[in-house]
Amino acid sequence: MTVRHGDSLPWNKRDRERKRPGTVVPWEVGVAGPEANPAHSEAKCRAGYGALSRTYRLSSQQIERYRRDGHVFLPQLLPADSIRPYREAIVATADRNSRETRPLEERDTYGKAFLQIFNLWTLDETVRRFVHAARFAQVAARLLGVEGVRLYHDQALFKEPGGGITPWHQDQHYWPLDTDRTITLWMPLVDIEEDMGMMQFASGAHRLGYITNKGISDDSEAFYERFVADQGLDISATRTARAGDASFHAGWALHRAPPNRSSVRREVMTVIYFADGTRITDPVRPEARGDLRAWLQDLPPGAPAATRLNPVVWPAGPDHLGEDSGG
Repeated sequence: MTVRHGDSLPWNKRDRERKRPGTVVPWEVGVAGPEANPAHSEAKCRAGYGALSRTYRLSSQQIERYRRDGHVFLPQLLPADSIRPYREAIVATADRNSRETRPLEERDTYGKAFLQIFNLWTLDETVRRFVHAARFAQVAARLLGVEGVRLYHDQALFKEPGGGITPWHQDQHYWPLDTDRTITLWMPLVDIEEDMGMMQFASGAHRLGYITNKGISDDSEAFYERFVADQGLDISATRTARAGDASFHAGWALHRAPPNRSSVRREVMTVIYFADGTRITDPVRPEARGDLRAWLQDLPPGAPAATRLNPVVWPAGPDHLGEDSGG
C-alpha cells in the first residue's frame, strides 16, 4: 500500500500538493548516517542485520503466483527472531515524527484508515538498513523480472485500534512513473490476527492497469466494490500473519483492508520499488504532482527517475548477500 496508498512523512492528503507548517519532509532532511539516531546503533541491530544479509529462497511457483495474481505472500521474509531491533527503530522514528493528534472520530475515512509516516530511512540508520536491505530488494527484482530496482519511498502504516477500513485503491494512481514495473513490500512488525485489518486483493486486477481516477476514499470503496463484482474478480486474503511475514503487490494491484477491531495497533512497514531505468511521466493528477515533488525532486517528464532519495538497492555490492537461508 503505498504516498497515499496502502495502508502521516507526516502530512495529510492535501499536503501532497502544499506543505503543512510544522511537518518534516524528505527534501528538508539529510540522509541518515551512522549517528542519525545513536539510540539505535550498529551494535544494537547487529544480530538482526545478519538475516538481512542473506538471500531469501524464492520459488518459481511464488514468482508465477505474483505475476498471475498481482500479489504474493512470503512467510518469514525476515525471521521473527531478527525483527525486534528494526521494529523498535521503525516504531520510535514513526511515533516521533507523526503529526496526527486528532481523535479518530474527528478524521475522515482516509485519516481513520491508518497513521502514515514516510521516508523513515532518511531519519534513522537502523531503519535505513531495513529499507535498503538487499534481501528484500532482490526479491522485488525477481518478482518484477528486472535486473535492478530503485527505492521509491518507504512508509510506516499503523492502523490504530478502532481504525477504519482502508478503501479499495490502486497505489500507482499516485505515482508519476512511466512503467508498470513497480512493487510494494508490506511487512507486519507485529503478529496480525484476523480482526486487525489484513490486506485483501482483487486477484488479477493488476493486468487491467489504470482503472479510474479515484484516490483512497469512500468513493473509491463504493466504485471498486461494484467493479470487482461486475468483473467477477476473486478476492484473496491471508487471514493472519506473523511479524516478519510479507506480501508483495504490484503497483496496479487493487487492494483494501478491513478495520482494526482489536485493541492492538497494527504496525506495518512498507517499501516501494521501481525498475531501474524508469523515467518520469507527466503527473496529470494532483496527487501525482505531490509525489513528484516529494520523492522525485520535481524532475521533468522524460527524465530518469533517479535522485538521492531513489538509490539503487538491487543489485547490491558483492558482500551484501550470503547463501540462501531457506526462506
